[in-house]
Amino acid sequence: MKTKLKGRYVIGYDGEDHVIIENAEVVYEQDTIIYVGKNYTGEINEIIDVGNAVISPGFIDLNALGDIDHDILHLEASTNRQKNLLWSAQYIKDGHHEVMTAEEEAFKSLYAYTQLILHGITTAMPITSVFYKKWAETYEELAAAANHAGNLGLRIYLGPSYQSGIRVVQPDGTIKLYLDEEAGKEGLKRAVRFVEEFDGAFDGLVRGMLAPERIECQTIDSLSQTKYFSEKLGVPIKLHAAQGTFEFHTIVEKYGVTPIRFLYDLGFLGPKTGIPHAHYIAGYSEAKVGEGNDIALLQETGTTVIHCPLIIGRHMSALESFAKYKRAGINMALGTDTFPPDIFQNIRTGSMFSRFIEKEVKDSTYADFYRAATLGGAKFLGRADLGRLAVGAKADIIAIDLDGFHMGVLDDPIRTMVVSGTGRDVKLSIINGRIVMKDQQIPNVNLEEIKLKGQQYFNKMRKGYMERDYQQLPERQLFPTSFRVVESIKNERK
Repeated sequence: MKTKLKGRYVIGYDGEDHVIIENAEVVYEQDTIIYVGKNYTGEINEIIDVGNAVISPGFIDLNALGDIDHDILHLEASTNRQKNLLWSAQYIKDGHHEVMTAEEEAFKSLYAYTQLILHGITTAMPITSVFYKKWAETYEELAAAANHAGNLGLRIYLGPSYQSGIRVVQPDGTIKLYLDEEAGKEGLKRAVRFVEEFDGAFDGLVRGMLAPERIECQTIDSLSQTKYFSEKLGVPIKLHAAQGTFEFHTIVEKYGVTPIRFLYDLGFLGPKTGIPHAHYIAGYSEAKVGEGNDIALLQETGTTVIHCPLIIGRHMSALESFAKYKRAGINMALGTDTFPPDIFQNIRTGSMFSRFIEKEVKDSTYADFYRAATLGGAKFLGRADLGRLAVGAKADIIAIDLDGFHMGVLDDPIRTMVVSGTGRDVKLSIINGRIVMKDQQIPNVNLEEIKLKGQQYFNKMRKGYMERDYQQLPERQLFPTSFRVVESIKNERK
């Protein structure tokens, strides 16, 4: 079956870069694009006219939220209060455990993946929190996630997370790593088993990856084994590193080098390795120790930096800068990491920070970030058939509506949709030739029911923090509201 998709603008690909074609069309047969341009003369079975819209390759989110976001509880916590949201030593002593039931853990990915599809993400590499886990992700919840993704039609790279340690707050408020190396080894075995059983499932929509948790929570053996199995199984690795003060100084104090240099010396970096967030490096404005040129090491090894500007901006940090990393020849990709999983918001935020630091627009444009959200992600995955609208590419296509009054006047289509648009302006999403979302509705999915269950999940997750808090603060003190909550106010005239 051949389908023609036509609209005001098509973001095509000429073999080297994206190009804009006005009043154009994309034709795909089954799961593959066979034509991009104007006036296709071949036989067509179906025509979809999206009107005044941008027809774009779907977004590739390499640090996509795979659960129900806990960060809303963290993002306005003061510096001193942040440690109350970690595990306490008493919680470890009493017995750390699963907060959610197996059914609830199976549900969370359904909630997350519907959000990704609604926001125009067609390929995702998820991340989930371990704060409310007994230790890390289980095989069973990832199996459920694979099935949700396959049934929804989302292209996804999956693997259960694993760790050999976790940050724990002591009674005096200091933070130390609690180690369980055996749990880390078992976690890696679980991850390898998952990849072996699920890689290529659902006609290739589900692919495997290895997801060790934060760098400071890994042993040298775990990292070395992760690299070994990445090569053996032919799957990518995603490791959070160079993302914060505790991690950076823990690695420097333990090994005498920066986190990026530590990974380089291990032989861990490389084309199959993606690092979110990679901003806390030697020479970073907040780094008082650590020497060397981490950017050069990332470039030399072909390592991808997965930039998540929205979440690190919320936590008072920034990449210094996207333009600098890009000019150094590092492959840059994007991740949303938090809610909402909105690529437009991340492009705006990332571009703003980069321009502010550089005092220059060059290499910080919306087009630069759009490339990261498409071509950069595809390069990391080794997929020349993703992230572009070109003959032979997969039919992973979205349409962004330009008709809304809030869009304002039309200028350049990329600038217009990034300046004024959000993920809610994505009105059509096609993955692998299948329509997975139209007019913000997903076939055979009851979004209202999912929304209700999602709120119930979040409420229970929030309660779990009370048990783990090292000071056992009252709920209102641990999670203060923006303003006082009152029963009534005086309505007397002054």
